[in-house]
Amino acid sequence: MPRLNENYLNLKESYLFSEIAHRTSSYAEKNPEKGAQIIRLGIGDVTRPLGKTVLNALHEGVDAMASAETFKGYGPEQGYEATRNAISAYYRKNGVSIDPEAIFISDGAKSDTGNITDLFGPGNVILIPDPVYPVYVDTNIMRGNEVTYLSGNADNDFLPMPDKNQHADIIYLCSPNNPTGACYNKTQLTEWVEYALANDAVILFDAAYEAFVSDPELPRSIFAIEGAGKCAIEFCSLSKTAGFTGTRCGYTVVPKELKFTASTGAVMSLNAMWNRRQCTKFNGTSYIVQKGAEVVFSEEGIRECQENITYYKRNAKVIADTLTALGIRFFGGINSPYIWFECPNGMDSWSCFDYLLENIQVVGTPGAGFGENGKNYFRLTAFGTYEKTLEAMERFQKLFH
Repeated sequence: MPRLNENYLNLKESYLFSEIAHRTSSYAEKNPEKGAQIIRLGIGDVTRPLGKTVLNALHEGVDAMASAETFKGYGPEQGYEATRNAISAYYRKNGVSIDPEAIFISDGAKSDTGNITDLFGPGNVILIPDPVYPVYVDTNIMRGNEVTYLSGNADNDFLPMPDKNQHADIIYLCSPNNPTGACYNKTQLTEWVEYALANDAVILFDAAYEAFVSDPELPRSIFAIEGAGKCAIEFCSLSKTAGFTGTRCGYTVVPKELKFTASTGAVMSLNAMWNRRQCTKFNGTSYIVQKGAEVVFSEEGIRECQENITYYKRNAKVIADTLTALGIRFFGGINSPYIWFECPNGMDSWSCFDYLLENIQVVGTPGAGFGENGKNYFRLTAFGTYEKTLEAMERFQKLFH
């Protein structure tokens, strides 16, 4: 009989979004007429199509596979040079210098934020904010790691800051935040970088929603902060930036200067370790997808992506304006596609989920699925269609007026 990884016994019974899907489908089966009216503002999946520039590039990639002269087989595990260079150039446009060799192309930030645990041994002090994207917590539980939680709450605008009296080895940060929509400013991120350097720690920085930041005072990358190259890894995704939720592409930045001393006294490079990990466990993102990803960062590609982001931000404003009119306190919705609101009438988040589903057929995400501090909050996304978002908010107004 094999010895199993019994850390899986410590996971919650069901992944958050699986439970949402189960409850929603069960309601629809029992109430077919109302089920047909369900508006989904829960899972952060996009609804706008890919831009024409990306589509043309994807077709070029497909056509290349039809000729022996241009056919591509196995590609570099790190990503094609043209794609890495395009991403590096994108960072430069935003005032940040990134070596293309620090950039690793993947099938999405979700995979990499989970797989990054391969680089770290047991016994680390791991700080994870609460509320938080569940993947950070679950992948550490799967490895048997003990997690210490940073309390994000209304008093600190869901932007927890370091405690200088507490040591940490690995720190998870997400800005703009999923689920709360909160964004760290430059002063706050500088404090986190200084804390990490003082503790010889690593910041794992999830910047999947950086394209939604419109305030020039808010950093879109941890590497906009001096010293971050010595203490941070950044995860990015094209899922929300370019609508690649089904196309699948992301990238992780692991600076070459990110080095630590092993117990043997050897100096270990996290860039070299991640490269070794990818070469061993990953065969690279498809050439066709990377052809599309490359042009996302072109002038025309950025313009088309921004059109879709503007569309989603208009949805966010509709939601925010409705909640404001109803006197419901909320966070996010400005530099983020997520709106995090306090459950009305003293409800807990799962009760709020059932209440909205049963009364107005609107599906969102219960905050309890993101941690203890989310139990009285609820997340809505701006990724629906504009028409459905308007309709959902009209239902909100009738229910909570």
